[in-house]
Amino acid sequence: MRNVPPPLWALLLLAATWSLSLLPEFGWTFPVNTRPAGLIVIVLALGFMGCAIAQFRLANTQLLPNSPTNNSLVTGGLFALTRNPMYLGMVVFCIGGALWMGRAVMLAAPVVMFAVANWVFIPFEEAKMRRQFGEAFDGYCRRVRRWV
Repeated sequence: MRNVPPPLWALLLLAATWSLSLLPEFGWTFPVNTRPAGLIVIVLALGFMGCAIAQFRLANTQLLPNSPTNNSLVTGGLFALTRNPMYLGMVVFCIGGALWMGRAVMLAAPVVMFAVANWVFIPFEEAKMRRQFGEAFDGYCRRVRRWV
């Protein structure tokens, strides 16, 4: 599961739930036009993820979660608010996608994206960071929550 990059997970989940919404028994739509709200949520999520990626680039550390090591522990900026701003952004992006498409069943995508991030990717990354950065990472975990 970790061989598939997290952003691809988000896109695949949105595609799968959209396909599911084409079936008559799952074709419920929202009673109001949610497209403008969806666009706003998508833009905010992409901006949030973009800022977190920029922080990683500025710190010259690895972006891919399955890298064997990281060059540095990033704890400032968005990472002072949540330990996982990129994953949070992907979950919010999935919410925006569901709102953009106006399909209720697509709200399953952010739930599954949260589950994949929380129980597949994040434990692997946290173990790696704990091995590399020891007490510095443990202190960071005590100060900053995993999500929000």
